[in-house]
Amino acid sequence: MPPPTTQDLLEAARQFRDDFTGVRDQVATVMVGQAGVVEAVLTCLFVGGHCLLEGVPGIGKTLLVRTLSRATSLEFSRIQFTPDLMPADISGTTIVTEEETPAGPRRAFRFQQGPVFTQILLADEINRATPKTQSALLEAMQERGVTVGGVTHPLPDPFLVLATQNPIEQEGTYPLPEAQLDRFFFKVLVGTPSREELNEILVRTTAGAQPQPAPVLDAPRILAHQRLVREVAIAPHVQDYAVRLTLATHPDQAQASPMVKSYVRLGASPRAAQALVLAGKCRALLDARAAVSTDDIRAAALAALRHRLILNFEASAEGITPDAILENLVTTLPLEAP
Repeated sequence: MPPPTTQDLLEAARQFRDDFTGVRDQVATVMVGQAGVVEAVLTCLFVGGHCLLEGVPGIGKTLLVRTLSRATSLEFSRIQFTPDLMPADISGTTIVTEEETPAGPRRAFRFQQGPVFTQILLADEINRATPKTQSALLEAMQERGVTVGGVTHPLPDPFLVLATQNPIEQEGTYPLPEAQLDRFFFKVLVGTPSREELNEILVRTTAGAQPQPAPVLDAPRILAHQRLVREVAIAPHVQDYAVRLTLATHPDQAQASPMVKSYVRLGASPRAAQALVLAGKCRALLDARAAVSTDDIRAAALAALRHRLILNFEASAEGITPDAILENLVTTLPLEAP
């Protein structure tokens, strides 16, 4: 098959932008405000990554996920994480069935799929389950499959985990293991609505029928867009900027900022650099550009890195947040390698 021409790539980029904005517009018919949150979640969908949504209850996190599934015609499943939730409640289990045969009844083992066998999985209040149960998602998020009884069962494609957690309530919650946090492409902070947005929410939810999104996208086109994202060009110096930005989150690196050296115990993993590059490629397509810029990398820095930093005691004592450290790092790190 001949390589795609420039005209083919431009047409594919136009279709990408049309589909991305089409889904975003349908979500906006239900969701009020939260434009940055919606764009970050759609970026995860179009690059094939998972997203962690952090915010207080009642600000539309679950509504966003449900609306997204309707606008994309993807199968949707929800797991309400609780302290008594078991791994088998997520992945499924092997059960004994009885079948009628000519020789008489025969018992057989059959795998019964759990709610993880879907295309968009809402892991609601994920930090309420025990680490053992949280880890049941690790294989699903990374390998896109579930192993039960020594047999691996593939998950549907595309497969997107959108997890929510409450940052305020600490009683009865368990911090997510670092290995699982690293599997999330983005961590997005969902803020409270403004005065105007809250008034609009009341208009939509307390007066008349609530709007319903129309399906504007399907799984095959989403998979095609995920492949297209990886074809976007990135110059060596731009890729190196993503690498230097990732390494600069480690306090033992020469390019680390004074804040990183003072407040960070462990920096971001190589998955962070992958997230920066893929998010940059998605942003370039949305802007109808054929290559990634350093501005694309910088725009993705907070969402891609904030959950991958492990801060030390001094940061906790002084109220220093990962966002403050990253904003300082993005501002001070040179765009060109010295």
